Amino acid sequence: MIEFKLEGEFIPLIQLLKATNLVMTGGEAQIVVSEGLVKYNGEIDTRKRLKVKRGDVVEFENNKIIVK
Repeated sequence: MIEFKLEGEFIPLIQLLKATNLVMTGGEAQIVVSEGLVKYNGEIDTRKRLKVKRGDVVEFENNKIIVK
């Protein structure tokens, strides 16, 4: 489990995946999101510009990110 401390109001999903080092590039992040490999609060979500906020949970490749 990864705890991510949010500095502002939200972080785009693609930036969150990069910031937590689950992907190496923004392009890779876009691919995994568009292919339905990422769960947002328990549901597969393919929105690349999804705004992740405090209290949200993102899952990718057996990693769970809790946004605080």
